[in-house]
Amino acid sequence: QVQLVESGGGLVQAGGSLRLSCAASSTIFRIKAAGWYRQALGKQRELVAAITTGGSTNYADSVKGRCTISRDNAKNTVYLQMNSLNPEDTAVYYCNAALQYQFVERNYWGQGTQVTVSS
Repeated sequence: QVQLVESGGGLVQAGGSLRLSCAASSTIFRIKAAGWYRQALGKQRELVAAITTGGSTNYADSVKGRCTISRDNAKNTVYLQMNSLNPEDTAVYYCNAALQYQFVERNYWGQGTQVTVSS
């Protein structure tokens, strides 16, 4: 069973940076469109950033100018670079991606990685 594996979360001070990574556990499954979502305690999950297969991106207003989503197709990995972090960015961050194997695509969620920003 293929999985999306996230890494890069942690504890950072306000103003700091983190880079999250999301990779498929099996390289025969190719990441197509992907996005990063976050869910803060007591709040609904929300889209942070998304990237298409072709590399087009879109961002939530709350992170525009501070976050960059990117992909490395050779590594079959999607990244989220987060700068100028503030305590409001504290949440569990989830990767969501369409994985393709032999012309079949399915949507997957990662297990989540905790990002905590201290003031």
